[in-house]
Amino acid sequence: MPATHLIDRGVIRVSGEDARDFLQNIVTNDMDAVTPDQAGYGALLTPQGKIICDFLVVAVPEGEGGGFLLDTPLLQTADLMKRLKLYKLRARVALDDLTEATAVIASCDGAALPEEAGLVYVDPRLPGLGQRAMTDRDGAAEIATASADAWHASRIALGVPEGGRDFTYGDAFPHEALLDQLGGVSFKKGCYIGQEVVSRMQHRGTARTRVVPIVFVDGIAAETGSDATAGGKALGRIGSGANGRALALLRLDRVADALAAGEPLLGGGLAFSLAKPDFIRFPFPGEAGFGAAA
Repeated sequence: MPATHLIDRGVIRVSGEDARDFLQNIVTNDMDAVTPDQAGYGALLTPQGKIICDFLVVAVPEGEGGGFLLDTPLLQTADLMKRLKLYKLRARVALDDLTEATAVIASCDGAALPEEAGLVYVDPRLPGLGQRAMTDRDGAAEIATASADAWHASRIALGVPEGGRDFTYGDAFPHEALLDQLGGVSFKKGCYIGQEVVSRMQHRGTARTRVVPIVFVDGIAAETGSDATAGGKALGRIGSGANGRALALLRLDRVADALAAGEPLLGGGLAFSLAKPDFIRFPFPGEAGFGAAA
């Protein structure tokens, strides 16, 4: 059971009698579905619909204090705290940054973590991501002995993007970062910040840019940040990679044009092809229905 300490993750606690309603009114996911037995995945957006921060949401059992813990990207934690405080107003909510004392660990192979790992929860995005846990930082090294590279290799193989590596916070829409494919957006709940933009993209099918998994023909992944091109025209950017695979933020309509013209897709000068995972429901270039909705 290899597990790793994700040192690039922070933890925020949202507690108090209004905690659930407070989050329900501002985040993209449906908080009514988040229970001690079922974590959630969502994001806080700008009013223009771009991702400020995405996170996993874990409900704490009432016997352990109640409220919710947000498993967040470390570099976004301070900004997320600032935004949450801004939206708090008169809500009966307490906000605490627990990052200094709390570690997030994750299974690298989808296997279960031991009960002594702390507050254990299943990653709600994909079953293959396995379990995660929040535990005392001082004891994390005893449980998590694998390198972070092992976890990222697993994530990349599954096709799951990560902010700061595969898309840019403050610049990407939820559809571009696949939140709509990974259960990170509810299209049935009420209003939340940025909801009008996200709903419009969903109903009009205007998400032309997406993070998608790719496979390099020669088995060597291009460096993160390399340009993706075809026929000398820009397609997008290569994100995180491992074992000859990567994630790339691409204009899929331009990819379709390149494929139709017989032009090779290149990342950092290395040829690649798209690799569609089972969880992605929108059509890829070359599939029936592509262009009707991205």
